[in-house]
Amino acid sequence: MYENNLANKYKAFGFSFSSDILFPELRDLVSLGGNQIDIEIRYADLFQEWSENGEIFNRYIFTKDNVMFRLPDLGIFLIKGGRQILVSPDKNASLDQIRLYVLGTCMGAVLLQRKILSLHGSAIEIDGSAYAIVGESGAGKSTLAASFIKEGYKLLSDDVIPVVLSENDLPVVIPSYPSQKLWENSIRDLGMDATLFKPIYNREKKYSIPVSNFSYKNVPLRGVFELTKTSSDNISLSKLSGLECFKTLTQHTYRNEFISKMCLNEWHFKTSSSFLTTIKLYKLSRPINRFSAEQLRSLIINTISKEINNDQYYENQYV
Repeated sequence: MYENNLANKYKAFGFSFSSDILFPELRDLVSLGGNQIDIEIRYADLFQEWSENGEIFNRYIFTKDNVMFRLPDLGIFLIKGGRQILVSPDKNASLDQIRLYVLGTCMGAVLLQRKILSLHGSAIEIDGSAYAIVGESGAGKSTLAASFIKEGYKLLSDDVIPVVLSENDLPVVIPSYPSQKLWENSIRDLGMDATLFKPIYNREKKYSIPVSNFSYKNVPLRGVFELTKTSSDNISLSKLSGLECFKTLTQHTYRNEFISKMCLNEWHFKTSSSFLTTIKLYKLSRPINRFSAEQLRSLIINTISKEINNDQYYENQYV
């Protein structure tokens, strides 16, 4: 049903991959001149192992070094020590859907195993700094990011945003891969043609969008905008402080439900606290009854500009 062939080599999320599975959306590692492999993505027969343990633990199995889960009609996934992703597809599984879970939930587990905190949202590079747009599913994160991309800004990541601490203990965003997922109505509102893009499996109204404006370098994270929806016709923005900031980072950590299961609560708290010493967080509300991405984009840019000017003012007071 499947064949082991690690000939496919890619670069994404700051790592080099060898893979049995083709990923057209990822950059080819060979063309980049690399050969050292950090993570393997392999087909494997996991059905016996799941049958012995899976029914006891229901959908997920967490051990010291491994995360294992099964999705009905798709397959079994095993993430081992941050270095291997093993996949046992069901008989009629969709390869497109398997790719989604490998680059989503599986990579989220890999990053946690490597103690890399990831946010759930989109990250954009603005004037040499990274800004993350986080929020619940359907909040409009990718649509807002696409509005920035349309205006020439560069995407850093869509869906999973890996953030590491630099040698100077500053949070830095690692770019993932140059692709977005957008709903058909968002594509239309942004003035694009949905027929030019490939539908995502089982989501015929959502499409995979290749992104040419993409930043391939690590970029320092300067701010996080939490995007929410409101029944009001007005757009609003407020700056978060204190405990609100920590709650927001925790709520929008990618696969945050894994943290306690993997015994990473203390690490997550310390890492989040380190982030909050240098980044600013905001809550941004948009009306649900109209398209407002362009207004939101302008508000974010103006807010960033004011913050930079304020920071420069206070720095100059101590020169």
